[in-house]
Amino acid sequence: MAGLLLLCAASVLLLAAVGAIPPPEEAARMARFVLHSCDWGALATLSAQEGLRGRPFANIFSLSDGPPGPFGGSGVPYLYLTDMEISVQDLEVNSNASLTVSLAQTPYCRRHRYDPQNPLCAHIIFVGSIVKVNDSEAALAKKALFSRHPEMESWPKDHNWFFAKFNITNIWVLDYFGGLKIVTPEEYYSVKP
Repeated sequence: MAGLLLLCAASVLLLAAVGAIPPPEEAARMARFVLHSCDWGALATLSAQEGLRGRPFANIFSLSDGPPGPFGGSGVPYLYLTDMEISVQDLEVNSNASLTVSLAQTPYCRRHRYDPQNPLCAHIIFVGSIVKVNDSEAALAKKALFSRHPEMESWPKDHNWFFAKFNITNIWVLDYFGGLKIVTPEEYYSVKP
């Protein structure tokens, strides 16, 4: 019960923080902010499935870059995956992917009546690859994911779940009018969220 109360309190703090987004001239900070504010994203892979081979295939995945709250984010999108999932089967053939996260999933855009396609409803597009985390990073990934998605702990053990991360190589930010902004991974990881 105490864990649930702590999670609820952290969620309230996170939602309060969503009201104060970074200014448009701070694209790297915006990218970190949006990822940390979101609990899921759309992951696009190149399909390895019969009849779809080589075509784009998008799917929704829960994610986390750290526990909720203003100082919990590492900037690394962690995922909890199983080889039984169709997109993970695609990743086993080609680990390259893109990941889109949007403030449309938070109260921010609804409160301002921004359509998800409105640039003011910020969204971030990451390009890179999915890699399994090593043993030294597994505890961090577990804490990041299970703090936001406690249901994951009870998912069937026979599904052979594993922790993975999105290894970011390119970042695009759309948070204002005038087109996409490019942020390097170095810029992204060097800013304080």
